[in-house]
Amino acid sequence: MNKVVLALLTHPDDSEFMCTGTLALLSQKGWEINIASMTPGDCGSMDLGREEISKVRKAENAKSAAVLNGSYHCLECEDIFVMYDKPTLLKAIRLIRQVKPAVIFTASPDDYMLDHEMTSRVVWQACFAAGIPNVKTPGVKPCERIPHLYYVDVFDGVDKLGKPLDTGFYVDIGSVIDLKTRMLCCHESQRSWLLAHHGMDQYAATLKQLAKMRGKEVGIAYAEMFRQHLGHSFPQDNILKAELGDIIHTK
Repeated sequence: MNKVVLALLTHPDDSEFMCTGTLALLSQKGWEINIASMTPGDCGSMDLGREEISKVRKAENAKSAAVLNGSYHCLECEDIFVMYDKPTLLKAIRLIRQVKPAVIFTASPDDYMLDHEMTSRVVWQACFAAGIPNVKTPGVKPCERIPHLYYVDVFDGVDKLGKPLDTGFYVDIGSVIDLKTRMLCCHESQRSWLLAHHGMDQYAATLKQLAKMRGKEVGIAYAEMFRQHLGHSFPQDNILKAELGDIIHTK
């Protein structure tokens, strides 16, 4: 098995909120870590222009990935304009072929932001297409198999209509919650942005609140929640359960 994992979400810091606890646990098991964002977070500032904030945020995400000796990748799409189209799909397919992950984490199909939902659909299709020879990405060979695909949680645990998200399984991240928090705090530019635009202060505290909420649902201190894509042709075994064992919980 190729012990490589790719977290391909929408914005810099999305992975830190949703799955870096599990990435840290996989890193401890010898997995190679790759964190990627569809966009450089070019709308994530009230003061800096797109080019300036993009440079800042990509550097922050690379610093965060380095905590796990991981690599950071950016597909250079634009905030607010993540599209399900051929150019975007080819970017995602190329990255998957380059990294060759056994496991991919991506955004929930149901989310509060359309950029996240488009990311979810792009990554789903890219996983399927990455092994098709007639989908050309010059210089990069097709994958040999479809990776295991998992959807991460959403903020507040509810969909865009305010309904609780159907839950899948939970990973106990209590042993790495401080590491997860440390990675989030690499994104220094975002505290002021979230306070100004979302009314969200206590950047790191928000991360812990979500992890506590999910942990409480299965009687542990902190958890990350995932749902596995189990559609036709995708792997049906839960590779995370096989790798992480008894720290996987279900309701």
